Amino acid sequence: MRIVPVILVAIGLLTIPLIWFAAQSLIGERDSYDPGATGAAIDSGARIEIEGLRQQIEALQGQIQALQEQIQSLATRPSPGPRQDGGGLPLDQGFIADGENAILDAYAQVVLIANRRKVNAGITVGGPRFLEQFLGRPRENLSNTCEAMTNPKLKDLLKVADVGPIRVQMLQPAIDSLTRVFEKVRATDPDLYARINTAGSLCVRQIRGTVGRTSTHSFGLAVDLNIDGHLDTLGDGKTQLGLTILADFFREEGWVWGAGFTREDSMHFEVSQQMLEEWRRQGIL
Repeated sequence: MRIVPVILVAIGLLTIPLIWFAAQSLIGERDSYDPGATGAAIDSGARIEIEGLRQQIEALQGQIQALQEQIQSLATRPSPGPRQDGGGLPLDQGFIADGENAILDAYAQVVLIANRRKVNAGITVGGPRFLEQFLGRPRENLSNTCEAMTNPKLKDLLKVADVGPIRVQMLQPAIDSLTRVFEKVRATDPDLYARINTAGSLCVRQIRGTVGRTSTHSFGLAVDLNIDGHLDTLGDGKTQLGLTILADFFREEGWVWGAGFTREDSMHFEVSQQMLEEWRRQGIL
């Protein structure tokens, strides 16, 4: 049993430099960002390395938890090897494959979502009740299929536009905000910008599995994004690496990331309650 604390201490010591390096890299990234710059503030390879370090830290934490849970069983059997049950990424697993397209291919790689339940800390989700009280119901009767918006005030604000690399149908203030997000992505990480795709924006319907609860997509305030057209698997706690990078840009603009929902939906981004209230104060909503 003496080997158990030794393993735990070793993993703990490995975690410290990873956390330090990730923190220093992120601080450097923030310091280097210039809103007026036209070039990349941090190159794609460095950004991907930062995300890779986050994933390694998550893997270490998962392995520590696994070892703690297995201490009792270690008394009667040999120490287990690296976990193979999905509880964490093996430390010897290469995060980025070697080759000419290694950086570009990494954007579509599926990874664990670090601190998933805290990704929207400080941002308020505008749920169905708030949205209906604040904006009115987008149409009187809702079904499980997408239908036309009938609320005249919302319809006047509803527009179709090419925003960055995608086409959306959303309320005009949301389009303007999304444009700002994509402009920052394009200037900072043009490789990622070129890989962004969408699974849709406006869809006036009730939340699936409910009766009469209005989806945020019904108001033209949400968009589903992905990398290279590969849809995220709903509720598995994982996402594409490119979406974790995009989430930082959306958060800065005041959008909510669906990765933090009780049922993880990481391709989903929606306007926060704070943003809506600010737009009302500005008279644009």
